[in-house]
Amino acid sequence: MIGKAIILFLLVLVLVFGGIVWFDFLNVIDAKTILAPIYRFIPFIGGEGRSQPRTVSPEFINLDAERLAVRLEAMELRSMEMDTFQRDLDSRFGEIEQMAQELEDRQKSLDERENSLRAQALDAENKDRNVDQNARYLNGMPPERAVGIIAAMDDQDAIDVIRKTEEIASAEGRTSIVSYWFSLMDPTRAAELQRKMAGRPPGF
Repeated sequence: MIGKAIILFLLVLVLVFGGIVWFDFLNVIDAKTILAPIYRFIPFIGGEGRSQPRTVSPEFINLDAERLAVRLEAMELRSMEMDTFQRDLDSRFGEIEQMAQELEDRQKSLDERENSLRAQALDAENKDRNVDQNARYLNGMPPERAVGIIAAMDDQDAIDVIRKTEEIASAEGRTSIVSYWFSLMDPTRAAELQRKMAGRPPGF
């Protein structure tokens, strides 16, 4: 019994080995790579073991290609969007720089105008202070001398001093000496000054 079992077992091994060799020969399976050491001792087979190339289903190839194409298209669209966004940023930055330059120029113009107005106000303040001081000096002088000085002044300077003298007298609650000055002044000069004072309101 043991001998028969061994024989049957060996027979099964031979049949299995033979089936593997036959299926490999028919390219149903790839067994020569595994059985290459044994094939070297078989005269009618021999040679090196072979390996059949693995094929990938065209469906998987197409799906991968489509996915890659979609990703590449998405990346290209993203790149175009980024380029457009960058151009918009550059354009906006240019507009902001232009606006900043215009604001800076406008601020400089306003500063210059403000400085000019301050200078004019300072000049007017100094002039008013000088006119006030001259009026007070002339009020303290003998009328005849004061009239001589006023008559030698320009028309506008003489008018400013006369009006300031009247303002000081009104503020101090006393009678103005201007009318007396006019009485001592040359009639033609006095008439000219009075005419200009009547035609030019205070402050002009």
